[in-house]
Amino acid sequence: MTIRETWVLTDGKAGTRAGAMGLAEAVGLPVVEKHVHSRLPWRWLPPQLWPAGVLGVGAGGDPLTPPWPALLISAGERAVGPALEIRRRSGGATLAVHIQHPRIAARRFDLVVVSAHDRLTGPNVRVTLGALHRVNRARLDEAGARFAARFAALPRPRIAVLIGGANRTYRFDPAVASDLGERLAAAASGGGSLLVTASRRTGAANEALLRERLAGLPVAFWDGTGENPYFAYLALADAVVVTSDSVNMVSEALYTGRPVHVYRLPGGEGSKFDRFHRALRDAGYTRPFTGRLESWDYPPLDEGAALAGEIRQRLAGSTGPG
Repeated sequence: MTIRETWVLTDGKAGTRAGAMGLAEAVGLPVVEKHVHSRLPWRWLPPQLWPAGVLGVGAGGDPLTPPWPALLISAGERAVGPALEIRRRSGGATLAVHIQHPRIAARRFDLVVVSAHDRLTGPNVRVTLGALHRVNRARLDEAGARFAARFAALPRPRIAVLIGGANRTYRFDPAVASDLGERLAAAASGGGSLLVTASRRTGAANEALLRERLAGLPVAFWDGTGENPYFAYLALADAVVVTSDSVNMVSEALYTGRPVHVYRLPGGEGSKFDRFHRALRDAGYTRPFTGRLESWDYPPLDEGAALAGEIRQRLAGSTGPG
């Protein structure tokens, strides 16, 4: 027995959650979020070592009890074990979709969605160029309309600037921040303006350097207070500059159909990030950011819509346990 709703099962991390929620919203069933917090020893065991019958739910996580959902979208390694057990307990009546490489045989899910840089294939594996996300036309139109008056005086072209920061692959230090700031200033010097948002990983010192380099230019630099204008920036931009550390931000920018320039942070050689960016450049979606804006056309990248359509077809054709 299942109910017509989607459970989104993640560890709650922003990047992991965004892709799963975006796909669930595109499918269109009522969505219930479930956060995984596995208890010991399951928290430390890879999912292939979990025996049948174990949900592994610990204190701090959401309850996973029947009735089971018609659709389960899980994302991230910590959600694999509980997702497989929910599928088993439902007798196969729950359609189980996993996002990201599950590190187990993909056939144990009904559908697995991975990015091309994950290097996974199979009859039930769907490979995307970018990451799944929550950006859609309605969300952009609504945010753009609400913020339009605030940014109306900024000259065009308006350049949305999405800045991440250091991670295990890339470096972001004062020298990098200074260089990025100088390139952004050069891009805006021809009469355009900048819509800038930074992340926690950017760092206060690096953000201060960026502000210093952009002083005197027409800039809307979000200060971290009030509502984040991220969606509005994407909606109102004529072009986008995004740092290379975030697969999600690049993928979200490509939904707009605007030219997306990627500023490469130091590091990443031979990494999955490197493979991701190379694939997008080769397909004509992105170009490197050198300090000069370029113009080109590409079909907006909306891979979630096709996946949601396939899932709806599978749900419509479901006859029960299988």
